[in-house]
Amino acid sequence: MRYPEKLLSPGEEIKSQFRPHWSQILREGALSLLVVVLIILIAIQDFDWKGWVILGLVVAWFVLIVAGFIRWWTTLHVITNERVIHRTGLISKKGKEIPLEVINDVAFNQRAWERIFGTGDLLIESAGTHGQSHYSDIPGPERVQSLIYQMRELRKMEMESGGGRQVAESSASQLAILSKLHDEGKLTDIEFEAEKRKLLGGT
Repeated sequence: MRYPEKLLSPGEEIKSQFRPHWSQILREGALSLLVVVLIILIAIQDFDWKGWVILGLVVAWFVLIVAGFIRWWTTLHVITNERVIHRTGLISKKGKEIPLEVINDVAFNQRAWERIFGTGDLLIESAGTHGQSHYSDIPGPERVQSLIYQMRELRKMEMESGGGRQVAESSASQLAILSKLHDEGKLTDIEFEAEKRKLLGGT
């Protein structure tokens, strides 16, 4: 499931879109495996009501476990050059959008086990009615934090230049933003050099 491009505004581009980290459905996966094992063990037994027991397990699996898979599959995080979007739901949908220019701060948090799996939480603080938005099970939260900062700075420069996209997205402007993020400690030395090489057309 991808974010519908028809919902983008003119000139808006998707920079990244992703589902929550797969560890969010780790419990559902383990329980699904357990149900399969139980069905196999019951199937090789010979007793009355065997079919009803298997049917009961299947129904319980569908009711208690499939909902988690659907919730994970239909949850989408999107970062564009104008906003941060969160959408969830299959039939009944809900979502939240935060314009980049109102974002004040982006913080991430990773517990020890989350660092092993490469997941974590993201907290976006923004002005106005948006307040704080907390998102859990974000894959590569530090990378996502850095991307939001880069897009926010480009968005602010674009708006300050009166909508001059070419000015905002010039190599010189982007290099200045990267340098600022590096000086503020939001990009490591390795990340800064990698982004600079990419910007300047290096390998």
